[in-house]
Amino acid sequence: SHLPPRLGGMVLAGLGAAAVLAAVYGAYRSVTSALVPEERAGDLIVQRRRADRGPRIVALGGGTGLSTLVRGLKEYTSHVTAVVTVTDDGGSSGRLVDELGILPPGDIRNVLVALADMEPLMEQVLQHRFSRGSLAGHSLGNLLLGALTEVLGDFEEAVRQSSRVLAVRGQVLPSTAQPVRLCAELDDGTVVRGETRVSGSGRPIRRVFLEPGDARPPAAALEAVAEADLIVLGPGSLFTSVLPNLLIEPLRDAIRASGALKVYVVNVMTQPGETDGFSAADHVRAVLEHTGPGLVDVALVNTGPVDPARLAAYRAQGADVVRADLDAVARLGVLPVGAPVVASGDLVRHDPRLLAAQVLRLLLDRGLPRARFFDLLWLSERLRRDLEPRPRPRAAALLGRSLPGSGG
Repeated sequence: SHLPPRLGGMVLAGLGAAAVLAAVYGAYRSVTSALVPEERAGDLIVQRRRADRGPRIVALGGGTGLSTLVRGLKEYTSHVTAVVTVTDDGGSSGRLVDELGILPPGDIRNVLVALADMEPLMEQVLQHRFSRGSLAGHSLGNLLLGALTEVLGDFEEAVRQSSRVLAVRGQVLPSTAQPVRLCAELDDGTVVRGETRVSGSGRPIRRVFLEPGDARPPAAALEAVAEADLIVLGPGSLFTSVLPNLLIEPLRDAIRASGALKVYVVNVMTQPGETDGFSAADHVRAVLEHTGPGLVDVALVNTGPVDPARLAAYRAQGADVVRADLDAVARLGVLPVGAPVVASGDLVRHDPRLLAAQVLRLLLDRGLPRARFFDLLWLSERLRRDLEPRPRPRAAALLGRSLPGSGG
């Protein structure tokens, strides 16, 4: 009935090792619970202090995609540099470019608002678009950037001062301070000029390029890339938001030379007129064909389901889900990572919280050499909690009370 001495020793050693591991894990959870307190007073202060010691991230893009990403990232780190494309020539931005001779402010406005610490009402005011009179179509934020540019005499300085006034967490930079025009060669050899014509050409795009071709980025953008732990390309319109930044040669070369992890976030949906029928691999291939090798380490692809009713509405307008052909991405020499990052709601787009958490998880998996031990624990535990599936509310009857909005 007794164990042989050797076997008994092995059992005791195993139990001892298990006890040590349990103690270490318990200590780990105790530390991280203290570092990431549950919803209680002081939680916001702790998060802000930790964010001040977070990883250095450079995000490049434009449109709503970039603002979606940085809105999520600012909850984890205050060291976010958003490099924004400046080729928009439509709507309010196009009018201000023509009338004031400034760079297009629309995408930069969206990113400033996304990174700012402000009350919801203030955000609504800055994003307000006038509907009547000579200001019809203009947003207040665009006009503010235009006014600051005239007062200060410099668009970059106007963006810097706007960042200071809005308490932006990080910095927002145009990809170049020079006026540039986006051009495209279509599949039939036709060349179209101007972003609105590129996106509205109705024909497959063979390549895009900038005029002039010698645009230079701000020195601050090159410095941020050199110091980055993580560089994120996208999400956003492939040919009109993501690639224009990468067509600026010094910026592209700096990204290639950087030791940071480089992640390309593939769009959730195709875009009519730009990426009709594109799969994830088609998106990655287009980036590599325009930039050459070494610019993308990982492609993050949505593998979460899209609600059929929402999908039907998009398909009626010519858009569809980007197919997650991960094996084809791998054959391009890029590591594919599939994850559910789509948001709920009427619009099919990335969820800021899920997207930010997933790209940071990729960074943690690679390793953060500059991170302090407890900062690393805090970030790891925070990501674990944010990536846990959130259960749907149970039925009101089971809870014995009415849920908000249930009519009780």
